[in-house]
Amino acid sequence: MEFLVEDLGLVPYGEAWAYQKGVHGQVVRGERPPTLLLLEHPRVVTLGRKATGENLLFPESWYRENGFELYWVERGGDVTYHGPGQLVGYPIFPVGREVRRFLRQIEEAVVRVAASYGLEAYPTPGYAGVWVGEEKLCAIGVAVKEGVSFHGFALNVSTDLNDFSVIVPCGLKGKGVTSLERLLGRQVPMQEVKGRVVQAFAQVFGMEPRLKEGHREAQV
Repeated sequence: MEFLVEDLGLVPYGEAWAYQKGVHGQVVRGERPPTLLLLEHPRVVTLGRKATGENLLFPESWYRENGFELYWVERGGDVTYHGPGQLVGYPIFPVGREVRRFLRQIEEAVVRVAASYGLEAYPTPGYAGVWVGEEKLCAIGVAVKEGVSFHGFALNVSTDLNDFSVIVPCGLKGKGVTSLERLLGRQVPMQEVKGRVVQAFAQVFGMEPRLKEGHREAQV
């Protein structure tokens, strides 16, 4: 079995959210194979199903006035930040009722990517995500509708970590965030990371990747 990979580049959150829903419908109807969307977003704060707004440090209007978009969405989890230099992946895969297993598989794929850079990363029981030490490297939050997932993960590659200071990331007080570049002390090419993510997903999910024609080739 194969999965389709689409490298979308930098896409505003609202456009990507709408595109996800269209792809989701196609996967539900069997009109396309499972699909992994890889992209970056301009600065945006999103709030998931568990969010009440208490982990926003400013009024909603402040974010929009200071260069952040803000969306309430249907994924799991609380509040998170997306921005340039962060690799966002939306695996739109059939999962049925095995949502917990699916989350563990995403975590395992990210752990393998970190390991490929010599980093020891780990998931934390009780909530989704991948950590290095006491700092979060990757946030994960999905939604499942009609047995097919959407939303996904956000892996910090060269993200401006200062932007996380305007929220309580994932609602976890006293915890930090980190990035591949901060951990490695060097630049990490985004296309290289995309290639390693595709490889890890292929290994963990036992499927062959196929790049959608017309999209940029990830460096494997």
